[in-house]
Amino acid sequence: MMIRIFITAVLYLIALLTQAQGNSIQENQLVPEPSFTIKVMISQMKSDKGTVYFGIYASEKDFSNRNYMQGKKVKAHKDGVDVSFENIPKGCYAVSCFYDENDNGKMDFDSNGMPIEDYGSTNNVMHMGPTRFNDAKFEVSDKDLTFEIRF
Repeated sequence: MMIRIFITAVLYLIALLTQAQGNSIQENQLVPEPSFTIKVMISQMKSDKGTVYFGIYASEKDFSNRNYMQGKKVKAHKDGVDVSFENIPKGCYAVSCFYDENDNGKMDFDSNGMPIEDYGSTNNVMHMGPTRFNDAKFEVSDKDLTFEIRF
């Protein structure tokens, strides 16, 4: 009789522990962070020649070093081009692009260091020298975003 009570108590405790573990596993499951899509458009191009390169950057350091989080390239089209960066989590970002018209895979500069191929970034802030992250940055918080970059 005592053994039967002991076995019943042990089985009852095992059942309770199993149920408690099952509940804690469900409670500890991570809810995925929302992610968003950033669409970037250029409405007009000089010609159908060449390629347009895009990069999305998550920090000032990455922007300065051209260490993009996602990169895209698309064949140029005189009526414009667009790309989408998907699965972007909440945060602060900037997008830059350049039009490699001669298709040599890089941005070309004249002997004075001035770009001879078109380039741009989100917010379309243009000034002497390279675009800064703080000028091009935007916040991703609760919805997909669309930007038009002008050369």
